Amino acid sequence: MKKIDLSKTVYELVKKYPELKEVLKELGFSEITKAMVLNTMGRMTTIPQGARLKGIPMETVLTVFRNKGFEVEPTRTERLKSYLQRLNDGESLDSVREDFVAHFDNVASEEIMKAEQEMIAEGMPVGEVQHLCDVHSALFHGKTDGEQAPASQEDDTLNKKITKAVHEVASTDFRQKHDEWVSTAQDNTGRAEEMSSTDGHPLQTLYAENDALINLLEGEMPLREKVEAARSIAIHYAKKGDLLYPVLNVSYGIFGPSQVMWTVDDEIRDEMTRLVNKYDGSEEWNARAKAVLQRAAEMVYKENNILFPLCAANFTDEEWQQIYRDSRDYAPCLGVEPKTWKKAEEMPAAVQKLSGDEVRMPGGHLTIPQLTAMLNTLPFEITFVDADNINRYFNEGHKVFKRPSMAIDREVFTCHPPKVEPMVRAIINDFRSGKRDQVPVWMEKLGHPMYVNYMAVRDADGRYLGTVEIAQDMEFARRHFVK
Repeated sequence: MKKIDLSKTVYELVKKYPELKEVLKELGFSEITKAMVLNTMGRMTTIPQGARLKGIPMETVLTVFRNKGFEVEPTRTERLKSYLQRLNDGESLDSVREDFVAHFDNVASEEIMKAEQEMIAEGMPVGEVQHLCDVHSALFHGKTDGEQAPASQEDDTLNKKITKAVHEVASTDFRQKHDEWVSTAQDNTGRAEEMSSTDGHPLQTLYAENDALINLLEGEMPLREKVEAARSIAIHYAKKGDLLYPVLNVSYGIFGPSQVMWTVDDEIRDEMTRLVNKYDGSEEWNARAKAVLQRAAEMVYKENNILFPLCAANFTDEEWQQIYRDSRDYAPCLGVEPKTWKKAEEMPAAVQKLSGDEVRMPGGHLTIPQLTAMLNTLPFEITFVDADNINRYFNEGHKVFKRPSMAIDREVFTCHPPKVEPMVRAIINDFRSGKRDQVPVWMEKLGHPMYVNYMAVRDADGRYLGTVEIAQDMEFARRHFVK
């Protein structure tokens, strides 16, 4: 019996079983017969990943493989799903747990969530999965990473919130909307490509950065160097998170990319950082490195075929021009130097209309130019969010933490990745209730020590007016004390 290990890449499997190429073609993976595709994307994509991208049910794939004489070894996720399905079908916990313990020394909470998400995507009602969460917890008790390395109570609460959010996002309504978004993307692929032919258009730069990443991944260099070079894609991901996802979400109600792609962006970026910082040359390190580069390649496909066409279908010319202007605040990514978009350069940026030329305060009075210049002169990055959680002000100038002008008058939570949003909500809720007045944070950013302080803004009577975030580069202080 010929065994298929679904954790292996398509390239590895076809190399071992050349006849598999015709089977895959029969299933709908027609591109895989092309040598170039097999030698590039095939080296980074597994059959389950390709099936998800193509919309081919894995049940169909497995049935065809078995009919062609192949024995399929399930992936970890497939095994987890089988255990969950057996529980959902009414099999006893003791019976299922006995099989689970025999095959798993430990399981990450992310793996459990992924298995549950896939079951939902395959048709299981969200409510049914949520209802069985306690049974699932009992099945995995003692075997999760969190129990082997106990998290803090705060982390545990956050994990529960994230799990709940994942379940909510994967609802039937979400799946229906997802199908609509994919259809819209397919109808507008040509429109996106046409926009990208305009010199300086944001899509031209984004597509070029993706091409540069694929060229890097296909190139011949040591794996460690490849991961280190690929880390530059974090700039590309930052632009998506700041300039694309929030506009799709807020202006057009397309929240899928921000809920799904944004999280994956963060995971890829963080994993690359961990790998570069803790290189040991082990087989485990090499396996993790190949896996994260594969995920980065998959994201290129999703952006080119779903995200960018969705943006092309919805964004106005004015929005693209604003994105172009905000993009200039980001460093080049993977050596791609953005071109000049003449049309956007010729159009004046939208200016907020103000009534009067002077602001009067208890401590004195300033003209608008004076106040603006003073706030821009302060050695801080300033953000003010009002009592309704709306971004109302950013001071101007160079920023370590990017603040696109498009985010003004937008809810602050839409500017943060899904994994960070619960923490932001918790901080603001504490400020609103009076539980806390400030949350100071020290961190390293771009090799510099940064001090970020979130502070509640209250009036003379103690009423909550909003939150101010002050970020300061403390490199000058470090140099002073080192002397």
